[in-house]
Amino acid sequence: MLRIIGIDPGSRMTGYGLIDTDGMHSVYLSHGVIKLSGEPLPPRLGEIFATISGLIQEHQPDVMAIEQVFVAKNPSSALKLGQARGAAICAAVYRGLSVAEYTPTRIKQAVVGTGRADKAQIQHMVQMILGLRQKPQADAADALAVALSHAHTHTTLMRQSGRGK
Repeated sequence: MLRIIGIDPGSRMTGYGLIDTDGMHSVYLSHGVIKLSGEPLPPRLGEIFATISGLIQEHQPDVMAIEQVFVAKNPSSALKLGQARGAAICAAVYRGLSVAEYTPTRIKQAVVGTGRADKAQIQHMVQMILGLRQKPQADAADALAVALSHAHTHTTLMRQSGRGK
């Protein structure tokens, strides 16, 4: 079993999701949203680092999968998003995890089947794939989608290398 923590980074809300996968089936473990205060950016980045570091310590994932920064219309927002990603990545590396990065389009293709899926479609597919009773909040659903994307990619790479069944 491979345990994956998926991260949907944000400077106001950062989603996380944890799954186990055997290559054929993925099992839901946990999800949530780190809601960050209105404080200046440095304390929020510290909160992202500390919270994700704690989640890693608690759940012992094997790898972190994280969404890559997309080009935003507002350069300031893109910079803040990049810094939030950096805080999450630093927490993973600090805890000894490797980090896999995926574009939003690739994540949507892996989970929904189209790179132009909207938030509601992602929430619905994550709920169906993982057998959840309720739709997860959008940021948490995105994080679970990142984890599922890595599960699919990891399985494919293992099969191509001859190490998978």
